Amino acid sequence: MHLRQKRFLAAVLAPLLLLGTACGADDTAGGTVDPPRSVAPEKFRHPGVLVGGAQLATVRRRVAAGEEPWASAYKAMGRSEYAALDYTPHPARIVACASNAGTDACVAEREDAIAAYTHALMWSVSGKAAHADKAVEIMDAWSKTVKEHTRDDADLQTAWSGSSWARAAEIVHAGYPAWGGAAVQRFKWMLRKAYLPAVSSKVPDYNGNWELAMTDAAIGMAVFLEDRTVFEEAVGRYRARVPAYFYLSTDGALPKAPPGGTIDTADELATYWFGQRTYADGLGQETCRNFMHIGYSLAATAHIAETAWHQGLDLYGEEAERLGAALEFHARYQLGETAPKWLCGGKVERTMGPDVEVALNHLEGRMGMKLPQTAKLARSQRPSGTDDLFVAWETLTHASNPTPA
Repeated sequence: MHLRQKRFLAAVLAPLLLLGTACGADDTAGGTVDPPRSVAPEKFRHPGVLVGGAQLATVRRRVAAGEEPWASAYKAMGRSEYAALDYTPHPARIVACASNAGTDACVAEREDAIAAYTHALMWSVSGKAAHADKAVEIMDAWSKTVKEHTRDDADLQTAWSGSSWARAAEIVHAGYPAWGGAAVQRFKWMLRKAYLPAVSSKVPDYNGNWELAMTDAAIGMAVFLEDRTVFEEAVGRYRARVPAYFYLSTDGALPKAPPGGTIDTADELATYWFGQRTYADGLGQETCRNFMHIGYSLAATAHIAETAWHQGLDLYGEEAERLGAALEFHARYQLGETAPKWLCGGKVERTMGPDVEVALNHLEGRMGMKLPQTAKLARSQRPSGTDDLFVAWETLTHASNPTPA
């Protein structure tokens, strides 16, 4: 598995700006502050973490009719090790993940969480209770066991696995009454105690894929837990981090500084952006690191906005231009276009995974934006599988599926 390396790890992380202050202020000429725009729903919609009920119904209809690419995507998911009915979870009490290393529990946790989500989808599409039972078995095994995450990558580990746990739990709990009562409460307690503290921690000077993945997990947990405060905090973090990760020329000559961090001069920003000093619409903070991490960030950004959209909040609309530019910018180079000398010295690492389906579905399918390079990239990856971290089966769930919540 690919564990993220950290940059600019401050010796002391305590004196950070409060999220609400960093995300709620509007730097207008008169110094006025607009009212906060992050409004959690009075009543959460279920299922509504990344995938909505109408979308799942559309998937069932298309798979039953043998329509492509959904039929092939479903078959590919069903052939994966994650969908096996004899899948065995490997829960651990302590998950200790160091940078670029860690215990076996680190991989096992991510894989088990994806397996739970996979079985939840298998059950939703096929109606076979054995898959719902397997998802429950995996979730129960971890909720009875895990207590904490430790070492350097604890925040990122909980982000990746927590995202999948929330999606799995949301689908099963919304439609499978056999999972209920004490088991569900224990799983909720697990999310609150073993995951939320880590994904809510402050890491402003780390590479931005960290906070985006952490926010993806946090907003998913917020919906499943029906926690309006956590939802609001996740929305605030999205609004602060996305503009600081993907550049638009309207930002000015320099990218926006990481919110709440210590990096703000031209030289510091160039170092933080992996040596890049020329900024163009759609460029990302980690473009010159590799496209793998850009893909993670594109996927996490779309996941957050998609979950919010299912809850009645349009975060896509707030950053549609920025997200669309980032998708098209990276898609054309991922597809093979030669990078100019001003971009990463003319060398880019084309390692993006199956990361564009969710964003493409909304921006093109719901908003009518034209994203030809992104659409071409998505078609070349179909049926997309999983990155074994926190992206899974998104051709099946989101390809040309702009149905309402």
